[in-house]
Amino acid sequence: MLSILDYGLGNLNSIRKSLTRIGVEAKIISTGWELASAEKIILPGVGHFSAGMKNLIERGLVEPLQEQVIIRKKPILGLCLGMQLMTQHSEEGDMHGLGWFKAQTIRFFESNGMRVPHEGWNSIELLKNNPLLTDLGVEPFFYFAHSYFVKAAPEDVLANTSYGVEFASVIGKENIFGVQFHPEKSHRKGLKLLSNFANL
Repeated sequence: MLSILDYGLGNLNSIRKSLTRIGVEAKIISTGWELASAEKIILPGVGHFSAGMKNLIERGLVEPLQEQVIIRKKPILGLCLGMQLMTQHSEEGDMHGLGWFKAQTIRFFESNGMRVPHEGWNSIELLKNNPLLTDLGVEPFFYFAHSYFVKAAPEDVLANTSYGVEFASVIGKENIFGVQFHPEKSHRKGLKLLSNFANL
């Protein structure tokens, strides 16, 4: 069973409905002791980086996440803001993140007609073979909605996307994964990615 972490930011029911569509049982959790019994974790997120980190801290979820993800090596998938929270620092609120990746979260600048936020469909360029990305096809399209992007160490970048600049749209190492897009809004390809994670 997948556990979707509720820390006050995220379209939880939409994610759960998407998982139900592909036959994956999922529950919404919100406490450290529920994290302890989780098999796999989804860290969703919509909104401001600093609000997300403050919510995790105030709800006592940072240490349980570190225990389950870093020490116990439980698989986790961060979605959009959830991926950004895995970085070391964000310009959005000048806030430190969970620090699971050598990465920074940086604001887009409007240039060459590119509007901020980056919102809508865009393709990802697959850079590495990984079970999370199995059978997605060549440069699959996903739905994005974000004003900040992740600049990560090359060894952790599984896929890139271009929007004025090239940014990491999928990152991963060992049991930790993040995607900048919203798989729950990305139709068939998004469902396939969620299925891949459920089957890791």
